[in-house]
Amino acid sequence: MPIEAVGALRDTSADPEFGPWLAQASILVVDDEPGMRNFLMRTLGPRCKRLELAADTNEASQKLDQHHFDVVILDNIMPKKNGVEWLAEQRAIGFFADAILMTAYADLETAIQALRAGAVDFILKPFRSNQLLNAVARCLDRIRLQRENYVLRHELKATSDHILLRDRLIGQSAAIARVRETIARVAPLPTSVLLTGQSGTGKEVAARSLHTLSDRSAKPFVPVNCGAIPPDMIESELFGHLKGAFTGAERAREGLFLHAQGGTLFLDEISEMPLATQSKLLRVLEDRKVRPVGSEREVPVDLRFIFATNAELEKEVRAGRFRADLFFRINVMQIHLPPLKERDGDSVELAALFMKKLSAQLAMPAVPIDAAVRQALMAHDWPGNVRELRNLVERTLILGRFPEGFGSNAAPADAAGGLLADVERRHILAVLAACNGQRDEAARQLGISRKTIDRKLAAWDD
Repeated sequence: MPIEAVGALRDTSADPEFGPWLAQASILVVDDEPGMRNFLMRTLGPRCKRLELAADTNEASQKLDQHHFDVVILDNIMPKKNGVEWLAEQRAIGFFADAILMTAYADLETAIQALRAGAVDFILKPFRSNQLLNAVARCLDRIRLQRENYVLRHELKATSDHILLRDRLIGQSAAIARVRETIARVAPLPTSVLLTGQSGTGKEVAARSLHTLSDRSAKPFVPVNCGAIPPDMIESELFGHLKGAFTGAERAREGLFLHAQGGTLFLDEISEMPLATQSKLLRVLEDRKVRPVGSEREVPVDLRFIFATNAELEKEVRAGRFRADLFFRINVMQIHLPPLKERDGDSVELAALFMKKLSAQLAMPAVPIDAAVRQALMAHDWPGNVRELRNLVERTLILGRFPEGFGSNAAPADAAGGLLADVERRHILAVLAACNGQRDEAARQLGISRKTIDRKLAAWDD
């Protein structure tokens, strides 16, 4: 009897009894008995997004090379090679999915071997369909929680900024309206997007909007600040690694590419990525496979890429700091985020929103935005864009009043800009001093790149 592969064209409405993630899952069944494969196909096929069947471990290995699977359901006693041996081999060469072992022999030694090989659950034959579905649901929930936890910890480590506008672009100006219109047109497509614009213009907000409006919105959105990860760690962070791949790798770990599986990977400050990693990224974009550090296997990935930069990549290419082939590969659809000074009147709307949100967050009374303040907000050049405006509002709440240049005794706009630039300088130097001069740690706490600190210190002659 031929082995059947059940594709993705089926009703995948969420099953309330077994959670919403089963309908989106990709599952591989490995069993040499046709009757058991048919039973599992009838049980899982109508409930999951993709189901593949393999009659032996050789066929299973081929399918792992071709597709990503969230869960592998594996019989133990099979001809040629048993399930525990095959699972241990796959773990050693780069296999990260959860595995459920099926067996008719409930001895303690088999259970111990299965756990050592990396199985996460153990089902005794014969079993009812509900027992299997509950085991799969537990695996999927565990995977989701693990990935959400890892991504959240990565975000907290990468930036110390309080993000208030993560999911929407605020403003009524014609400039930002054009950006919203372009995002709405591009979001449903699988096309990679390059977001450009000055620091603080809302590139991550635009990336989140692209994800939210796409057909991947139910899957993870994983933001990565390429400038905030030390160069010697970025490959392991992105691609993952096996146990023992390098000093300190005490256990195998999936990288951010795999944590974004099915969703969107947002690579911010792409110009800061080391050249060696750029070449590996190009391979991923072309082949849609990643090779974890120390692994012999390339793992298939299904995700959408969004890139962002505040640098002029053409100049970086000419200077030899960015690969030309990678630039042409990512520059498919470019969306430019306008600086705040070009967004007529949006500074006032954003200031009002920040005032409302931050006053509640800090438990402090809001400071009125009168006509003189509105005029000063619209007159200022905002070299730090939306991030600078947010910091101004937070500082205003702490002081209980707008600083000189943003009130009834308004100073010229350049004087206000000078004041804000001085505050920025003092803040960066204070954080740097608290970090004992360690620029990498200061950059991490400030949510900016090491290169940004180097440039500013050079300009201040510090």
